[in-house]
Amino acid sequence: MTYTLALNGAIADSEVPALRKSIGWGGRQQDYPQLFELCNFYAGIREDVTGQLVAFGYVCGMGLEHGYIEDIIVHPEHQKKGLGKKLIQALIKESRRQKIGILTLSTDEDTAAFYQACGFDLEVSGVMFLD
Repeated sequence: MTYTLALNGAIADSEVPALRKSIGWGGRQQDYPQLFELCNFYAGIREDVTGQLVAFGYVCGMGLEHGYIEDIIVHPEHQKKGLGKKLIQALIKESRRQKIGILTLSTDEDTAAFYQACGFDLEVSGVMFLD
């Protein structure tokens, strides 16, 4: 199987919510298309034959020194193929190009080793879910 990664490529409003649901997250349909307009940039990976969006992630922030990587999602049928790493690498590269000097993200025990392998230092942080 072959894949194509695109920064800020065309993504239908329903595609990311469907991808979120595929991994057991809420769809958050109310976030789209506004998320595409408000984030600094996003990346999507499509399966070449079907054109299906199989991975997605974005960087948000004020566009200054600090950016936040959010919603790194890889469809379960396409996991363990290096797509998550490819997505992270693309977001890091674009962050550097845009002169973002600090990237942060939130993780849990299940995904911490993946982000460490991508070069992130894990630190203690806090999170509060409001919805």
